[in-house]
Amino acid sequence: MKVLLSIKPEYVNKILIGEKKYEFRRKIFKKNVKHAYIYSTSPVQRITVSFKIGKIIEDSPETLWSEYKEYAGISEESFFKYFENCSTGYAIEISMAKKLKDKKLKNRPPQSYYYVEKL
Repeated sequence: MKVLLSIKPEYVNKILIGEKKYEFRRKIFKKNVKHAYIYSTSPVQRITVSFKIGKIIEDSPETLWSEYKEYAGISEESFFKYFENCSTGYAIEISMAKKLKDKKLKNRPPQSYYYVEKL
């Protein structure tokens, strides 16, 4: 099972250069997922990257920031704004990220994520 994640282009670039090794989410997948594709949002609007999912860490936003801020690829202000009013968050470890030949999405892009078998 694979998942398609929507991520802003500025963060996609940080993933590719190794500055961002964790993707943070308020909600996590219900199914067992080991691989992800990234849909780079506007203005790119293409599937541009794939990666292997390492560990998924569930904890408070404060602990996630404390433990993973070095490779968060996001400012502290943006991080805590995203997790505002959340007691729990998730850090998805990004492993073996690789650039793909840009692929246009046939369906509507996911608000957060959706499951895919293949693209």
